[in-house]
Amino acid sequence: MTTALHEFPTVPTPGQTLRAARRARVHAVLSGGLTAALGTVGVALGLSVIFGGPRELRVGWLLPLVGVQLNLDALGGLFVAVTGAVSAAVGIYTVGYARREHLARFPLTVLPLFVAAMMLVPAAGSVTTFLLTWELMAAASLVLVLSEHHRAEVRSAGVFYAVMTQLGFAAILLALVLLSAAGGGDSFDTISASSGDIPSGTRTAIFLLTLLGFGSKAGLLPLHAWLPRAHPEAPSPVSALMSAAMVNMGIYGIIRFDLDILGQGHPSPHWWGLTLMIFGAVSAVFGVLQASVATDLKRLLAYSTTENMGLITLALGAAALLSSYGAMAVAALAMTAALLLILSHAAFKTLAFLAAGSVLAATGLRDLDKLGGLARRMPGTTVMFGIAALGASGLPLGAGFVGEWLLLQSLIHSPHDDTTLLMLVMPLSVGAVALTTGLGIAAMVKAFGVGFLARPRSAAAEAAREAPASMLTGMGLAAAACTVSAVAPVLFGPLLERVLTALPTLGGEAAGPMLGAYLRLPGVTGSIAPGLIAVALVVAVLLALALARWGGRHRPAAVQAPLWACGADSLSPRMQYTATSFAEPLQRVFDNVLRPETDVEVTHYAESQYLVEKVTYRTLQADPVEQRLYTPVVRAVTAWAQYVRRAHPGSVHLYLAYGAIGLLVVLVVAR
Repeated sequence: MTTALHEFPTVPTPGQTLRAARRARVHAVLSGGLTAALGTVGVALGLSVIFGGPRELRVGWLLPLVGVQLNLDALGGLFVAVTGAVSAAVGIYTVGYARREHLARFPLTVLPLFVAAMMLVPAAGSVTTFLLTWELMAAASLVLVLSEHHRAEVRSAGVFYAVMTQLGFAAILLALVLLSAAGGGDSFDTISASSGDIPSGTRTAIFLLTLLGFGSKAGLLPLHAWLPRAHPEAPSPVSALMSAAMVNMGIYGIIRFDLDILGQGHPSPHWWGLTLMIFGAVSAVFGVLQASVATDLKRLLAYSTTENMGLITLALGAAALLSSYGAMAVAALAMTAALLLILSHAAFKTLAFLAAGSVLAATGLRDLDKLGGLARRMPGTTVMFGIAALGASGLPLGAGFVGEWLLLQSLIHSPHDDTTLLMLVMPLSVGAVALTTGLGIAAMVKAFGVGFLARPRSAAAEAAREAPASMLTGMGLAAAACTVSAVAPVLFGPLLERVLTALPTLGGEAAGPMLGAYLRLPGVTGSIAPGLIAVALVVAVLLALALARWGGRHRPAAVQAPLWACGADSLSPRMQYTATSFAEPLQRVFDNVLRPETDVEVTHYAESQYLVEKVTYRTLQADPVEQRLYTPVVRAVTAWAQYVRRAHPGSVHLYLAYGAIGLLVVLVVAR
């Protein structure tokens, strides 16, 4: 007689559940607290370097032969401070988010490591140290993207991100190996001292490789495809760190190697700046087009990152092109615009992703077509996202307005005397910036209006509740940074001046704009006062409210009567704009670029084919670059891999033959 043993899953007792909840709370507090502490240290360290002088540290025993060399100057200090500020807000936010979304222990452990790696990248003082910290940052970010790897969408995004980031790293590795060999050393100081002797062909190869590698991390077209995949699937604190801090490392690499190290000795060729401007303008326009038609809230913000990184690259290209023509005053203005856009983008994109994370935690939704009604249910989050949307739109009183205004001034006031290239490029760039700003306003109006101000379109949106205090506190810090960028950029004036002085090829020969109560441009006609604009707007709003209240007291008594609404006095969410219908006119205008897949299904009543029961409209907005570039490449690589697979039948004798043939080839080549 046999006895069957059955194993039944054990049900945790209430005590075990309570202990597990306490441990999760402790891990969330430790991870968020350590992240915030690292961010605070980063802000203090970056500011101390900017205003106090460079810091150096060498640890010879950590790596064989070369060791680890850290050399933090004013430029690196700026990026360390920005990363630290973003991390401080994200760390406080994570305490509440991890408890609400139940993040696992391992991602919570990796989060401070990711922050530390990002702050080490701008502090690297040698090629080896830079590559080590860069790869550590990439590996940590990949682990965090795969936090919810049990979902197929997350695994797909993780694979795509891993491939793109490693291809970018391969380009950076090859470029820095060439730079180290041509510069005669591993230290950045040694390479900078001899950069003027690097042959022009080698300089060109390094520039193109670094643009490819760092452009992939910054999300520039056509290397942006990982952003709309990884950002939506990563936890929202991770999305904020990646979009507001990590992509800045790509911009840092372009400034450090292409404009600083290779710019020593003699100015860069004209086509370097022109190439940066083209990549920046195309990335900005394409990114904002995709954002204006996206219905996934986090995907929309990811494409907005491509847009803003494009504007920053456009400003860097303008600075490089103008400095190559000797227009140092206007070049310093363009460089100031780039640095100020980095600061403002870090502020409002941190706030936007944290607010989107609050919405996701409260509703479980990212689809704008299913959201709505959050203004009453989540008023604090609504205000925070409104501040972020205003900053991303580039309008006055928004965090991004001053930076974009400086960029336009540098493009408008560039010298045009007998310079055909500038006469052609600068007006086109102004048009690209104007188009980007207009479409950006449409994208943010759609996100804020449809997602927060409309009626709820699902039961989850109707049952949403406000985020906890720690999440609102983290968002509040980012909102304060947005407010400072919008109305008091004077606080950034001394900081930007120190950084410009550290870049002699761009700002050393001319002063940047004077960021006072009035923002004045040396040698250029034009000024603006963001603080006064804010005060005037507040006074106008208060005056309008006072007049409305006074008029209400003297208004005759109204007669109560039912509202005649043509039989439709009971409004429903179906009578409002959805995100899809809001973007449909733009989709029609840019149909040749966006290439959407649309389907209209008409259902008739069974009794008569002439009576329509319902009409269903579906649209699928895929990334055209991914469809036309990456999909064919993936298919070709897959087909090639299947073909090569035939050469691996598992025969040991065949493998020995491969080895013998390889050895014979090596001997022949060596001979």
